[in-house]
Amino acid sequence: MLTLVRDSGRLSFYEFFCGGGMARAGLGANWRCLFANDVDERKGEAYAANWGRSALRLADVADLQASDLPGRADLAWASFPCQDLSLAGAGAGLKGARSASFWGFHALMMGLVREARAPIVIAIENVLGLLTSAEGRDFAAVCGALQTAGYRFGALCLDAQHFTPQSRPRLFVVALRREISPPPALTDAGPRGHHMARGLIAAHASFPKSHGKDWLWWRLPEPPRRNLTLTDILDDDPPDAPWRPEQATRAIIAQLSRASRQALDEAKQSGERRVAALFRRTRLDKTGATVVRAEARFDGLAGCLRTPAGGSSRQMLLVVDKREVRTRLLSAREAARLMGLPDSYRLPEGATAAHHLLGDGVVAPVVRFLSEHLLTPLVAAASQARAPALADCA
Repeated sequence: MLTLVRDSGRLSFYEFFCGGGMARAGLGANWRCLFANDVDERKGEAYAANWGRSALRLADVADLQASDLPGRADLAWASFPCQDLSLAGAGAGLKGARSASFWGFHALMMGLVREARAPIVIAIENVLGLLTSAEGRDFAAVCGALQTAGYRFGALCLDAQHFTPQSRPRLFVVALRREISPPPALTDAGPRGHHMARGLIAAHASFPKSHGKDWLWWRLPEPPRRNLTLTDILDDDPPDAPWRPEQATRAIIAQLSRASRQALDEAKQSGERRVAALFRRTRLDKTGATVVRAEARFDGLAGCLRTPAGGSSRQMLLVVDKREVRTRLLSAREAARLMGLPDSYRLPEGATAAHHLLGDGVVAPVVRFLSEHLLTPLVAAASQARAPALADCA
């Protein structure tokens, strides 16, 4: 029989690979954290600074036992490391040293299953590269692991650009205990809607047949219209991101691709103040020489934030104001706003530590949207399923 943990009506959750608690920020006050885990001490300090230490356990997830987890949570959230799955990584997949930590999380869930304390819902967040890693076998393995644990499952692709001015597409695998029937309003007969990317549909098509019986096509409403642009979240002169010297700006302009240089010229000719997110890529030319190319986007969006060591340099800003062109790095507070975090969120001291924390995080408003339209209704369905059983016992 299902037993849901309640505290003043709030739902409960475990947060694995918690980082600075951005999933917790997204879930909001209606959810109570029973347990939070990360292996990184610096991220743990950021988590404690914002949420306290009472639920936090710093340890490798593979070293945890089911007995370490209190009660029975409605939800287990896991944003396991993406480095071995992302385009910036080496492509080691779930066999890589970092992304293989998924299996430690899975073993922990299996321990909860054996103790009849499995969460009602499991939500897994990662990069879209999970869909194609190992020619789709890694995604199938994740879904197969959920199936083995007694869950039905489906996946969604959500881009943060619907919520904050950052292009950040991510994959969310949402699993529900097999004994719970999802409300019809939450599922579709097939892939429909903005959250069903072609890569997801292709990955599903290559699934082992054994997975098909437990697959669910989740349904979500259209996301709200974003009302912020990149310009809206910027500060005039952030102390941790000073304007670069004119010579350094000229050097960056010289690295712009042809299309970006044309966009810059159009911005200068407009006479308006325009802001572009700028990032640099290192490529090999036809002779095998290393060439740095800079790309600037003037569409009101930042590119996907990454950690300083994630294979790309920190994102920069290119500001055109009355034909004057200036450049600087994105500040830590500005990056936090792109992740949907309030200015009251406490960032680590030092730009590198802050960007490392944020680049590894999940965008809080995306979590909130997913919670409102899928996670919370699924837990409510479990509660409703339990009520008749209690009535029969009375």
